[in-house]
Amino acid sequence: MQVHGSVYTSLTQCARSVFRNEGLRAFYVSYPTTLAMTVPFTALQFTAYESITKFMHRRPGYDPLTHCTAGGLAGGIAAAATTPLDVIKTLLQTRGSSTDAEIRNAKGLFDAAGIIARRDGAKGFFRGMKARVVTAAPSTAICWYVFVHGNYAIYSC
Repeated sequence: MQVHGSVYTSLTQCARSVFRNEGLRAFYVSYPTTLAMTVPFTALQFTAYESITKFMHRRPGYDPLTHCTAGGLAGGIAAAATTPLDVIKTLLQTRGSSTDAEIRNAKGLFDAAGIIARRDGAKGFFRGMKARVVTAAPSTAICWYVFVHGNYAIYSC
């Protein structure tokens, strides 16, 4: 329903139409790509967060600014690094609204990656990276702050 020019007025209407026109598989076509993106995103985010926190926080005690900054930077790094998989996932998730036969018939990660590579080259895999980083950085900063702050409050009692 978020696709530009969507004709759907409700989630139910959209789901029925997708099921009728593309079948049950359409609801899961991007699932393997989503997993292939989420696992490295999370691994990179945790690794970057730990490294940045150790680098920034040299004094003993709790420093919320360190955790917030490290979380934001870690989220931005992870988002930038996994953007190619996000571009592939987006192509798969929006293929049903495409008028392009090649895109409509993309069956999965490798089909979608091939389409992007042929049409746009390497730069095609990084479309939307700035927006993805700008979205991920603040949300992960908040998540890390809340997580660490909450745990610090619990364990300091």
